[in-house]
Amino acid sequence: MPDPNAITFRPYQPSDRLAFRTLNEAWIQHHFRLEPKDLESLGDPERHILAKGGHILIAADPSGLPVGCCALIPMPPDYSASFELAKMTIAESHRGQGLGLRFLQYVVASAKQQQSITRLYLETNTKLQNAIRLYEAVGFRHLPSERVTPSPYDRANVFMELFLNEHA
Repeated sequence: MPDPNAITFRPYQPSDRLAFRTLNEAWIQHHFRLEPKDLESLGDPERHILAKGGHILIAADPSGLPVGCCALIPMPPDYSASFELAKMTIAESHRGQGLGLRFLQYVVASAKQQQSITRLYLETNTKLQNAIRLYEAVGFRHLPSERVTPSPYDRANVFMELFLNEHA
């Protein structure tokens, strides 16, 4: 089993494009189906995420191979304060070792370093109980239905947020 402590976290590099797509397609197709918004962002993350002021973070093994990824995507109409945490996954070969929690903590810490980001928002599905527990563990709270806006994803039925200036 791979050593989870040998994994490093870093910003996305252009050479990560295929891994970002492949890692995300694997988990999405395992549980759901690829939707038009998935195809858009996974097909051209530079244009649909990075060029809009977003960030992609990578968990890499000692050889530099991406084994996890996560995107922070600015949310309209406020393109500075609220970002969607999206497309987070860890390769199946590296799950069950606490890497997901460590990576999520890194992602949240990276968002906090961007002083203009004050809120993280995410959409997930009740099928993904492990992911929901992970988000709750770092302080994400479930949104009441009256605060949920329509999602471009049919699979989204759990909506959560984390205010970065709150102290847990």
